[in-house]
Amino acid sequence: MGAGTEPRCDPSEGRVYLDHNATTPPAPEVAQAVQDALSQAWGNPSSTHPAGRKAKELISSARESLARMVGARPEDIVFTSGGTEANNMVIHTACRHFREGQPVAGHGRGTPHIVTSSVEHDSIRLPLEQLGKEGLAETTFVAVSLRSGRAEVDDVLAAIRPNTCLVSIMLANNETGVIMPILELSQRMQALNQRRAAEGLPRVLVHTDAAQMIGKGRVDVQELGVDYLTIVGHKFCGPRIGALYVRGPGSTAPLHPLLLGGGQERSFRPGTENTPMIAGLGQAAELVSKNWEAYEAHMRDVRDYLEARLEASFGKERIHFNSHFKGSKRLCNTSNFSILGPGLQGRRVLAHCKVLLASVGAACHSDKGDRPSPILLGCGIAPDVAQNALRLSVGRDTSRADVDLAVQDLVQAVAQLEQHPAP
Repeated sequence: MGAGTEPRCDPSEGRVYLDHNATTPPAPEVAQAVQDALSQAWGNPSSTHPAGRKAKELISSARESLARMVGARPEDIVFTSGGTEANNMVIHTACRHFREGQPVAGHGRGTPHIVTSSVEHDSIRLPLEQLGKEGLAETTFVAVSLRSGRAEVDDVLAAIRPNTCLVSIMLANNETGVIMPILELSQRMQALNQRRAAEGLPRVLVHTDAAQMIGKGRVDVQELGVDYLTIVGHKFCGPRIGALYVRGPGSTAPLHPLLLGGGQERSFRPGTENTPMIAGLGQAAELVSKNWEAYEAHMRDVRDYLEARLEASFGKERIHFNSHFKGSKRLCNTSNFSILGPGLQGRRVLAHCKVLLASVGAACHSDKGDRPSPILLGCGIAPDVAQNALRLSVGRDTSRADVDLAVQDLVQAVAQLEQHPAP
C-alpha cells in the first residue's frame, strides 16, 4: 500500500480516480463478505431456524465490528440505509424529544431550536430548512470563520437559546477537508448542560456527522463525547449503507424511529435487515480498525505530493489552495484548489481531462453548473476563485504515479482551454 510507482487506474476505462470523498471503491474483502452473506446467510434474521440464526449472528458480529471501530458498545450501534437516514433520524429525535419534554423554565415549551453550521451536508441542511418552513423547528446556521474555515466553538455556543435541543456539527467538511473542533465543543456543551439543568432548561444533545473522517483519522466516540455520530459505509470502502452511534439509545440519549414496522433493530429502525450489506459494513469497519493509521499516513503522503506537483506544474502564483486555513487541521486525503485564470472553471477543466476522474465539490451539488460552491463562498473564497475550484480526494490505493498522470492531464486540459478560449 506504499506510494508506489505504478499508476492505480480504473482498468475498464484507463482513468485515475481521485474522487474518494464522493464514494470509495469497495475493498476486495468487503465485496467478498457481501457475496458470502448473499449465498450463505440468506435467511431472515428474525427466524429461529438455522438459516435465520446464521444471518442474525452475522449482523451481531458486524455490530461489534462497528462498535470497535468508533470506541462504542455494540448496543449503541443502529444500522440505517445510509448517512442521510441517520442524520434525519437525529434531527427528528431531537425535535420530538423536546416537544415531549418538560416546558422550558419561564419560557413555556415553545418551538425546538437547532444549531448547526453553514457548511453542513444537505442531509442536515435540507431537513432543517423544511422543518422551518413548516413551523416545526427553528435553526441557526452558524457561519464558519473566514480565518480558520471552522465552525468555532464560541460562535456555536453563542447561538444556543433556552429552547435549543440539538447542536449538529460535522466532524470534517467534505469539500475543504477542514476538521471541526468537536472535542472542544462537546466538552464545553457538557459544562453548559450542567448549568442548564440547574436552571430547569432542557439538555442540548450533540451530534456529529463523521462521514468523511472515518477511515482517514482517529474516531473515538468516548473521546469526542458526542451523543450521536453518523457512520457512512461507502466513504470507507464499504457498501452503500450506514449506521448511527447513539450513546445509550433510548436511555442516556433519546432515539425515536422514523419508520414503524416489524420491530427490527429494537424498533429504532424496523425493516428486515439487509444482511449482506451489513456484513460488508462490518468487514469495512474491521479494515479501518486494523489499518487506519497506515491509511492516514499513506493518503497524507500522496496528498502532499499532489499539492507539490500542482505548484511545480502551474507555478505557485496560479494555484490557490482553497482548503488551506492557518491553524486548522484537515483531512489527510483532500485537496481543494483553483487553477487561476479566465475560462478555467472547474467543470470546464474536468470536461477536457482525458484521464482524471474528480469533481468540483460535493457530488450532491453536481447539477449546479458553474455557480461557485456555497461552501467555498461561506469560507471566504472569492467567487472568481471558487468557480475554478476542483476537489481532488485520494484513496488508500492512490499512488504517486496516479498523481503524476492526473497532474499531466490537468496541464493538457488547461493548455487546451487557453488555446481555444470560450467565446
